[in-house]
Amino acid sequence: MSQHHTQNEAILDQFTKQAEPYAKLTTSLPRAGEGASPLLDAIGPLPTDTVLDVACGAGSLTLMLAARVRHATGIDLTAAMIGQARAQQAKAGVANVGWLVGDVLPLPFPDGAFSLVVSQSAFHHLADPGAVLAEMARVCARGGRIAINDLGPDPATADAFNRAEKLRDPSHVRALPPAELRALGRKLGLEEIATSSRLTQKFPLEAILATSFPEPGDMDRVRALYGADAESGANTLGLNAVFEDDRIMIRYPMTVVAWRHAGIAG
Repeated sequence: MSQHHTQNEAILDQFTKQAEPYAKLTTSLPRAGEGASPLLDAIGPLPTDTVLDVACGAGSLTLMLAARVRHATGIDLTAAMIGQARAQQAKAGVANVGWLVGDVLPLPFPDGAFSLVVSQSAFHHLADPGAVLAEMARVCARGGRIAINDLGPDPATADAFNRAEKLRDPSHVRALPPAELRALGRKLGLEEIATSSRLTQKFPLEAILATSFPEPGDMDRVRALYGADAESGANTLGLNAVFEDDRIMIRYPMTVVAWRHAGIAG
């Protein structure tokens, strides 16, 4: 079995369990448009755009973009996640969205089918992120835009960050530091049009752990690891962990990179 298919099994196991608590977490967050959105700023969605959201999860980004474009499509490997996305669509009363349960290698769409292709909080779960970005570029029309919004640890803390996240979520593979993420697009001959890095809002660690299903016996190890970093103030994990009112609060490092499709290198 290939590394990609082995990883798909890990994703299906984790995200089938995570679907309901993950949807609750994401829908509790402020919606784009209620504050600054580096992703929206980077991609500039247009009323004429047709959008593909790759590994769309519970569909929060897909639905947010649907309000700004002609049509949005979300694809995800996990049927339970697509079920959550459909429920959110029905609650929001959004009509111009389609959903598909499917793999990202290859994407089941023809060349140049979309003017805007995005992926959020998914690339750190991929066995071959470069191959997935190449597929995103393939289904993007010439002159269209491609964007990734994902975990982007500092190189100095990336190894510790990835070890901790892998312990918390066994489907985690590796979050790419921003320079490595940008290099994926450069290798494909994509024209970089925007990039930015920032920290998320503060999350209570327990809210994150409510969406987590580590291996048996590892949950206490996870709490101890994050707790030690908060107590020391050393930020060895790159999560800016602190204690506030006896709760551990963390902030994830995120990076947005957007490109224009000007032709793919052979």
